[in-house]
Amino acid sequence: MSGEQPSLPKLWLLSDERNDAKLEWAIATLPERSAFVFRHYFMKPKYRRQRFDALAPIARAGGHLLILSDEIDVAADWGADGIYRHPTKMGRRDDLLRIATAHNAREIFQANRNGADALFLSPVYPTRSHPGGACLGTMNFRDLAARSQIPVIALGGMDAEKAEELGCERWGAIDGLS
Repeated sequence: MSGEQPSLPKLWLLSDERNDAKLEWAIATLPERSAFVFRHYFMKPKYRRQRFDALAPIARAGGHLLILSDEIDVAADWGADGIYRHPTKMGRRDDLLRIATAHNAREIFQANRNGADALFLSPVYPTRSHPGGACLGTMNFRDLAARSQIPVIALGGMDAEKAEELGCERWGAIDGLS
C-alpha cells in the first residue's frame, strides 16, 4: 500500500445501530491512539448529537481520533478530528482529517484526486451489515489498494486475524471490535 502515514491509527472502530449498546465498553478497550468513526445514521439529529457528545469524552480519554460521518463543517462544529465521507462529498478544511469511503477503482481515483488523507476500502469479506452482499476478497482488495496514493484501511468482515492474513497494517470493524 502506498503513502503510509505513521500518524494514522492502525485500528478503527465504526459505530452502527448493532453495536450502539456496547460502544462505551468498545471505545474504552481500544488500544491507545486508535480511532472511532461515529456514524449513527439511524438516529434523529438531536439524539445523534447527544450520543456523539456522550461518547466523545471516552474516545478522548483513550487518545483516540474522533471521526464524524457528516458534512465537514458539522464535524468542525462538533469538535471531531475529521470526517468519513464518499470521496466526492468531502469538502475542504486543513484542520480536519478527510477519510474517504471506497468500494471500487473509480472511488479510489476520486479519493486520490480530491486529496483525502486515507480511505476505507470495503467490504473486504462478507459482513453482517450486508448479508449475502458482494465482497472484494483478498486478491481484489490487494489490487485495488495498490491503486491508492493514500493510506488504505481495510473494512468489512475484519478482525485481527484477517488483517494479519491480508497483510494490511490498518483495519476497521463494527462487529469485530464490539
